[in-house]
Amino acid sequence: MHTIEPAPVRKSVTVRASAEKAFDVFVNDMGSWWIKGHSLTESGQKTVVVEAVAGGRWYEIGNAGEERDWGHVIACDRPNRILLAWQLNADFTFDPAFHTEVEVLFEAKGDNETTVVLEHRQLANYGAKAQDVGGMLDSGWGGLLASYAAKVA
Repeated sequence: MHTIEPAPVRKSVTVRASAEKAFDVFVNDMGSWWIKGHSLTESGQKTVVVEAVAGGRWYEIGNAGEERDWGHVIACDRPNRILLAWQLNADFTFDPAFHTEVEVLFEAKGDNETTVVLEHRQLANYGAKAQDVGGMLDSGWGGLLASYAAKVA
């Protein structure tokens, strides 16, 4: 029996910023726009860090200083693209043996306009929970990109 691969979550937003600025706010300033309620820490989210090099960490720092890994950077090509390994399982806990991919493209539309295209793929890795988790990610990324767009503006 062949199962149908769940469709990736795809979102895009156009921001009034150069590709460089759009990339930098998304990657280097993620903690400024990531919704604080989306946190793995006991003390609440202080910030989110992306080490923007292949192999770099992607993690959260709590208000009490604790760190919680979310995944790592697979590839980074500033200001065009970042590819992240999302290693949060269906229970939204870090699992080093689990991963899906989040690819973000920054497409310059002019000197001061960039379309940011996000794709969260390999949702089949969630197994029986793929549909439920995909729905949560679809809603979650929608809210996060809106928060990001407001920060870039």
